[in-house]
Amino acid sequence: MPLLPEDEAAPLFENVGAAVEQIDQQETGGDELPEIVQEIESLCMNCEDNGTTRLLLTKIPYFREVIIMSFECPHCHFRSTEIQSAGEIQQRGSVYRFRVENAEDLNRQIVKAESCDASFPSLELDIPHQRGQLTTVEGLLTEVAEDLRAGQALRRYNEPDAFAKIEEITEAIDEMVAGKRFPFDVRLDDPAGNSWIEYSPGEPHTKWSKTDYFRTAEQNAGLGLSNAAEEDEPVEEPAGELTNDEVHSFQATCPSCLRRCDTKMKLVDIPHFKEVVIMSTACDHCGYKSNEVKTGGAIPERGSRTTLLVEEPDDLARDILKSETCSLHVPELNLDLTAGTLGGRFTTIEGLLTEVRDELDSRVFSQTSDSMETDRRQRWTTFLGKLQDAIDGKVKFTLILEDPLAASYLQNIYAPDPDPNMTIEEFDRTEEQNEDLGLTDMNVE
Repeated sequence: MPLLPEDEAAPLFENVGAAVEQIDQQETGGDELPEIVQEIESLCMNCEDNGTTRLLLTKIPYFREVIIMSFECPHCHFRSTEIQSAGEIQQRGSVYRFRVENAEDLNRQIVKAESCDASFPSLELDIPHQRGQLTTVEGLLTEVAEDLRAGQALRRYNEPDAFAKIEEITEAIDEMVAGKRFPFDVRLDDPAGNSWIEYSPGEPHTKWSKTDYFRTAEQNAGLGLSNAAEEDEPVEEPAGELTNDEVHSFQATCPSCLRRCDTKMKLVDIPHFKEVVIMSTACDHCGYKSNEVKTGGAIPERGSRTTLLVEEPDDLARDILKSETCSLHVPELNLDLTAGTLGGRFTTIEGLLTEVRDELDSRVFSQTSDSMETDRRQRWTTFLGKLQDAIDGKVKFTLILEDPLAASYLQNIYAPDPDPNMTIEEFDRTEEQNEDLGLTDMNVE
């Protein structure tokens, strides 16, 4: 493929919409454009003759760069498609959950990386990691049904019990695809953090949610990240007690690559609240960095819900401690952060909202030129614009912190007197919350 002059060179990763437009112009005899689909002669694994692999380097809107591959053999007519992430393995794994409630939701895009396990809980159906796919909810269901139906003719006579069970599942899938079995959930669990389910701005966490997690040693080994020799080395424990006037440093294990790294800790006393530990970790091997806040003390019997009416720009400078177990809601902005999002943070209201904006904005490819994305792009623009107005103090909004462990804090600028714009109420944890926090089976006797 000829190289273009530097001032005319096209980016390696065009958006899907832009790529489709360029291909369409090429096929209809439009202006001459640089070749964007690369063709490579490849061995066919079916007939062991040579076929052609086509590669397209592209961007998925609101996600990241990917490589779409398509293979075709002219001899045996074998075909296959696959998608691979063009980025690096993420610092944490991710779990996406999406509730399909109507026919429109069946068209939600899915990026299922080769390291991703998918599941449909209502069917008790698990799809193990295999080749990468760029598909939709409907496409994933249809492919699963086709795979399950393969060999059913033989199972009818050789394995009648298995035949009946598979028939039951495929009939349920057909009802889902036909829109006769709503609602149902789809779940993606990817240790590499490179899978994705399309998100629409303003959707509640009960419909769409993403949870990040640290990989286990087995998952790191499966991704080729672990170092067995280093895993066996003992971790140096911090000596002595923490004091407020010094920073402690000790060796720890990087949660991303499992190599040794340094963690710094400092004890901070928050007035009218409690002492907390600020922790900072930096790994020289993989570049992982994190800053988190840990609260100590006994687990309270009840959770807490703090509500603040932010009316003045000065309110944005209030200190806020959002623990790992705390969820955050701003009804006026349609903003919902589930527990675990951003980890533990000790910052200001402005700083926290800025982190949320930067995190969301980094996942949005606003330059997509696909006309099919116009409405979705407009919703993102409106959502991020309202969030920026809140950060700039141009709008009033309600900030709600809900923490089942009562480990989160909002500064009361009137302390020790009550704050007229802030209410703090306690609530009883649900059985599900106790289960998620590991409190159900906890025995302190």
